[in-house]
Amino acid sequence: MSGPRPDLVERLDRLLPQTQCGQCGFDGCRPYAEAMSRGEAGVDRCPPGGDAGARALAHVLGVEPRPYDRSRGEHKPPLVARVVEADCIGCTRCIQACPVDAIVGGSKLMHTVLAPLCTGCELCLPACPVDCIVMLPAGQPG
Repeated sequence: MSGPRPDLVERLDRLLPQTQCGQCGFDGCRPYAEAMSRGEAGVDRCPPGGDAGARALAHVLGVEPRPYDRSRGEHKPPLVARVVEADCIGCTRCIQACPVDAIVGGSKLMHTVLAPLCTGCELCLPACPVDCIVMLPAGQPG
């Protein structure tokens, strides 16, 4: 296989939702775009992008469109995380799990999510030992 074409990688990456959730099997949207540009991954691996995203990726690559692979996860409207402050124990596990540094706080102190930075990847949910993180529709006051 040939190396990734920077212009193609950039176009594919811009079409991806930038959740950095890893549901595609890659460490983030850019590595997935690179794999698609090399022909090593199909266009159907991104649940956050849904069927429309898979069609857009197929169009750019000039391949047959197909629906996203439902076994990788559910397509959902944009979500953001919110820490239930009264329940947070300040363990910092959510901070470590966040791929975009959208959670701030210190050890043994309450944490908070910077909503404009949150991609809704949900990777903080399993990291929280006290289940004090909820997902809300993006744009909803929390």
